[in-house]
Amino acid sequence: MYPVVKFATKDPKNFFRTLNQRVNEYFKSNGITKKGNEKLHFKTFVMLAFYLVPYFLLLFIPMPSLLVIGLYLVMGVGLAGLGLCVMHDAIHGAYSQWPWLNRVAAFSMNLIGGSPFTWKIQHNVLHHSYTNIYHLDEDIDDKPFLRLSPEGKLKRYHKVQHWYALPLYSLATISWILMKDFKQLATYNKTGMTKKHGFHPVTETVKMILGKGLYVFFIIAVPIMLGLSWWAVIIGFVLMHMLAGLYITIVFQLAHVVEGPNHHAPPEDGNMEDTWAIHQLKSTANFACNNRLVTWLVGGLNFQIEHHLFPNISHVHYRNIAKIVKKTANEFNLPYYEHERFRGAVRSHLKVLKLLGKGAALA
Repeated sequence: MYPVVKFATKDPKNFFRTLNQRVNEYFKSNGITKKGNEKLHFKTFVMLAFYLVPYFLLLFIPMPSLLVIGLYLVMGVGLAGLGLCVMHDAIHGAYSQWPWLNRVAAFSMNLIGGSPFTWKIQHNVLHHSYTNIYHLDEDIDDKPFLRLSPEGKLKRYHKVQHWYALPLYSLATISWILMKDFKQLATYNKTGMTKKHGFHPVTETVKMILGKGLYVFFIIAVPIMLGLSWWAVIIGFVLMHMLAGLYITIVFQLAHVVEGPNHHAPPEDGNMEDTWAIHQLKSTANFACNNRLVTWLVGGLNFQIEHHLFPNISHVHYRNIAKIVKKTANEFNLPYYEHERFRGAVRSHLKVLKLLGKGAALA
């Protein structure tokens, strides 16, 4: 069972109430919705095109095997883009003010081989509620060959994890679609999380098996059945996921496993010192916020502080509300961690991995 953790309820200085009022006033005074807009709809079209156009070209136009592999790589950009820019907003209910459109956009998770249900529990519930708390935030749990928390078990090979971490990240989505989702669903069924959130274990299991089966059928079996070289399809599929895995994983790692953000073990009495909102500030970092290309490509998730404080607001608004969040945090003498450049954030992440691999304390 998951440990019981409660955040402080009293905020003497009213940080989050003040921040929430200011952010609400921004949307009200500008007469705009907190959800997605035409910019997000255009991005959805672009990412779908990156994913589906190469796929249909594979099916209907004869081509050499090297071109087959190349088109799968293009699909990898679309796969990551759909996950970060479309699915992520949709499952948070931030894609649209219309619930049915959020459900439609959330289907992009099935389209790329994932499970909307396990993502919702692991990400929306556990990660967003208990950010960087070991045993609760699955993002920093011990991984095969990786130690991502000071509370994790230290192994001899972790000393060199900063050398092999990035190649290992490239396997993330392959593991995700073929193993991780099943393992998570089994855990959630066993611990009662599935029923607790209003879902039936058997139904979710059947839906996952059917969804995964259809994904493998259409992405691998159909191109082979239509005459493409089986080895080119398999290599293309693997490379597609290696590109997407590195793309997606590095974005989330740069938000929490870098210099600055705090890590925690569940407190023995179950009571956290800070309120939930202040905990989010202390356990999250932004990166490359002035780089509009990075922001566009990663679905605004370089503004992780804003996302963690306001997960129901679409990422297309993060750049503007970030000014409000940073100013308010400074007024209340609270941390606001950020790395100016993408490569600087990557260096910081590798430095933290090196420290964790040695068992050294984080600053």
